[in-house]
Amino acid sequence: GLWLWHFSCLRFMRPKTFEAHCLRLPAATKVVQWEGTSVFKVGGKMFALAGGFIERSGGFMFKTSNMAFQLLIEQQLARPAPYLARAKWVQLVGNDALPDAELRAYLDQAHRLIAAKLTRKSRKALGLD
Repeated sequence: GLWLWHFSCLRFMRPKTFEAHCLRLPAATKVVQWEGTSVFKVGGKMFALAGGFIERSGGFMFKTSNMAFQLLIEQQLARPAPYLARAKWVQLVGNDALPDAELRAYLDQAHRLIAAKLTRKSRKALGLD
C-alpha cells in the first residue's frame, strides 16, 4: 500500500492549474493563438504554451535552461519542442509527465529566463526589477 499512497500524493497539473500558475507570475499575460493554444508571455515574449495544438501533440511546452533541457530529454519526460528546440524549449511527453510542484518550478524558471532577456527599461516598466 505504501507505493499507492506515495503515488496518490503526487499531484499532476491540469491545464486550468497550469494557466492559473503562469498568470500568477509577475507581469505575465495570456493570448490565444495557433488553433486555440494558450500562449503565456512576459514583456511580449513567450515562456510557456498549453492547450490547442500542443495538447493534441503531447504535453505542456516551456522554455528551459540548457541543463534542464538535457535532463528532461534524457529522462524521457520531454522532447525538444517543435519549432522552438533551438531556443531550448521542451514539450512534456504528457501533461502528467511531471508532478505539480516540479512543473511549477520549471514554469517559474521559464518566466525568469525570458524576463531576464528583456531590456532593463522593459523590466522596470513591468515592475520586474
